[in-house]
Amino acid sequence: MNRNQCGLTGLGLVWLAVTTTLATAAPPLPDVSERARRVHDSAILFDGHNDLPWLLRDLGDFRFEKIDLSKRLESSVSQTDIPRLREGGVKAQFWSVYIPSEQPNPARTVTDQIDLVHRMVERYPDDLAMAYSADDLERIVKAGKIASLIGIEGGVAIENDLAEIRAFHRLGARYMTLTHNVTLDWADAATDLPRHHGLSPFGERVVREMNRVGMLVDISHVSPETMADALRVSEAPLIASHSGAFAIAPSPRNVPDDILKALPRNGGVIMVNFYSGFVVPEAARQTAQARAELREKYPDPAAFKKAMSAWSDAYKMPRGTIGDVADHIEHIIKVAGIDHVGIGSDFDGITSWPVGLEDVSSFPRVTEELLKRGHSDDDVRKILGGNALRAFREAGQVALKLQKTRKPEVDQPPPSPKH
Repeated sequence: MNRNQCGLTGLGLVWLAVTTTLATAAPPLPDVSERARRVHDSAILFDGHNDLPWLLRDLGDFRFEKIDLSKRLESSVSQTDIPRLREGGVKAQFWSVYIPSEQPNPARTVTDQIDLVHRMVERYPDDLAMAYSADDLERIVKAGKIASLIGIEGGVAIENDLAEIRAFHRLGARYMTLTHNVTLDWADAATDLPRHHGLSPFGERVVREMNRVGMLVDISHVSPETMADALRVSEAPLIASHSGAFAIAPSPRNVPDDILKALPRNGGVIMVNFYSGFVVPEAARQTAQARAELREKYPDPAAFKKAMSAWSDAYKMPRGTIGDVADHIEHIIKVAGIDHVGIGSDFDGITSWPVGLEDVSSFPRVTEELLKRGHSDDDVRKILGGNALRAFREAGQVALKLQKTRKPEVDQPPPSPKH
């Protein structure tokens, strides 16, 4: 079971059991070469998506009383801790403040998760620091700390209220995934039935207001029509914080070639995910086929969700290799160009990953693979984080221009009850 596949929650015990099994099954891997380590260390590795904040909540450590991130944790607890972030050369991390689409009081829950990230950074000030701009990120990296940024996963968080975009931005959120796995009142999701054939007029206003405040528009999890509408409306670079190339692995969560071809004129970046179901071609095909067959068999959404969950639990997913991840990167380069690809691991939010990419210490192996395939040192630095940093900076520059010419998107609230 994986929440990225089906929109399901409950990482806890299921995640622990699967993690332990997969970690012990991994064969030994060759060491990373001196050249790869040199290139990796010289890059700003900017990972687009890590779900540690929700995992901590799911494991019952919302107060940081049980888990000490300053110490190396067992793989059965988490894929992320500070020693392994350092070992993996992570310089900047978007921490996902994910919430399930069905979560009651979504705005409150996201606020709680944002608070968790701030408290996490405050708890480990020698290693982590909050970044709100590209300049902040570079300053923090230069100081030898890990720049920590906040990304909202799921536009359900704004509760159809444009004011929440501004409020979340003031709290530090610097991207928002337009949907998670459920179609919203204003945007279609990749793994749900369409209602709008993309963005509704209100959804277009969401994108415009995100541009105005300087919040990156994240097209992971949305349908291709929603991707196309976001590309049409957005005046700032888009990102897909944790996706892949549909042409390599036909998961609805991946980005099709027509969007990749249009991406250069927007300046956006597709950050490649490490979930086996998105990167391994056979896993993506089998999952997509199961989803189509079960949706036809179970037209009721609740019955479909139950059947898909049961299928996922029984499915023996092929894990794939680091080469599968590199195949996605290279396809995006081929279609969109070297300036439009990055890394968005989704560690601590996935239940299956390629052999050799077990946790946040594994990133140098991606660098090794890319160098072996003939990519230049400078291009590898772009992939690891240079492209994402450039898109983040440009989004901030667009926001400064728009704030001089465009008023906030504001709706008149309904009349208050008479006293």
